[in-house]
Amino acid sequence: MVTTGTELLTTGEVAKILGISRQQVVNLCERGDLPFIMVGKHRRVERITVEKVLRPQQELTRDQLKSLWLHQAVAGNLVADPDAVLAKATENLDRLLAQHQGTMTEVWLTRWRERLIRGPGAVLKTLTSEDPESVELRQNSPFAGVLSQPQRQQVLKAFAHSGWEHAA
Repeated sequence: MVTTGTELLTTGEVAKILGISRQQVVNLCERGDLPFIMVGKHRRVERITVEKVLRPQQELTRDQLKSLWLHQAVAGNLVADPDAVLAKATENLDRLLAQHQGTMTEVWLTRWRERLIRGPGAVLKTLTSEDPESVELRQNSPFAGVLSQPQRQQVLKAFAHSGWEHAA
């Protein structure tokens, strides 16, 4: 999870680190390829995000894999009943946003809100992707209660027996 002590970089600083133009950084941000937050009228990118771009894709940790499996099960429910799943996520999101005002968690929750507004396709992509932003978003998931307890236990049992339990 991201902490409130995260260093934020300007688009110019990001450009210098990545060896690209500032406009290319802005383009990456606008396309959604580089997560950012707005500070006033200026884009800021977390240093950790830039460092992840510089490093090759790392293997997911065991906890990240378990979260991915659980969220893939949520994706199955989303496909079967998008209205119910999105309604539950929206309800959870409203409650979580009220609890986390002014924190970095609020930033991640706001990104979830954007995906919920864009609809099931955007949510499905985030639920099932291994890209760094999706991994982070799943750590701040608004999907509690979407899986029944028996469904959740079944997914965790399957995960434990899959061989992934001992990965990373």
